[in-house]
Formats: sequence, structure tokens, C-alpha cells
Amino acid sequence: MTKLFNKSEYTTRRRKLRRNMPKGERLLWQHLRNSQLGYKFRRQYGIGRYTLDFYCPKIRLAVEVDGYSHMNEAAQTHDRKRGRYMQIMGIVVKRYTGVQVWEELDNVKQDILNTCVQLEERLATPSTSP
Repeated sequence: MTKLFNKSEYTTRRRKLRRNMPKGERLLWQHLRNSQLGYKFRRQYGIGRYTLDFYCPKIRLAVEVDGYSHMNEAAQTHDRKRGRYMQIMGIVVKRYTGVQVWEELDNVKQDILNTCVQLEERLATPSTSP
């Protein structure tokens, strides 16, 4: 079976990303770490060949903080491709800009918490499909 999570060939890249987190990511991490919202998040978590800013395995939620590097067309194309991959893997991706994190931190945290609760409820509800 192929290893999908935190592949060893990307370990160096994930460590570098952790050491050099942009300010928006660093600020949000201070509010997600240690299960402060009631959910365990991991930072710079690898899924396949992609690295997510923050990931909650229990409810399969990824949180991405986009800086200016995500504003060009090539980066947006890459983000859409990665988003489709995560969707196929059953992972919900929530995206925020670094500016949103800095200027609307409470709203961002509340949106993340609301999403966590919704996903947990969805996972707890048995499927009615055959």
C-alpha cells in the first residue's frame, strides 16, 4: 500500500515551511495549536505530494492561509488542482487570506469552528444511501 500522509521525501520541505511560516499562518497557528478550538490541528501536513498549512485529521479539514504568492494565475491554477485532489480524498479545504487572518481573526476562528462542528456532525450522521 502506498503511503499517502507525510511522505518521507517531502519531510525537508515540510520542516522548512514550519520554520518559515508567514505572519498570517503564524498568528492563526497560535490559535489552532493545542486544540484551542476543541479540535487537534497539525501544521504543514503532507497529503500526497501536497503540503497543507493546517489539517485536522479527525474531521478531514484543511485550512489554508493564502499570502500574496497565491495571487498570480499560476498559483491559482495550482491551488485549484490541489483543491480538486483534496476533494477526491474527501478533505474539505477552507481558504483565508493572510489579511483576513490579521484583520478578522475572530471571524476566521469562528468560521473554522463552525466548519469543524458541521463536519463532525456530518461524520456522526449515518449515511442513508444503499
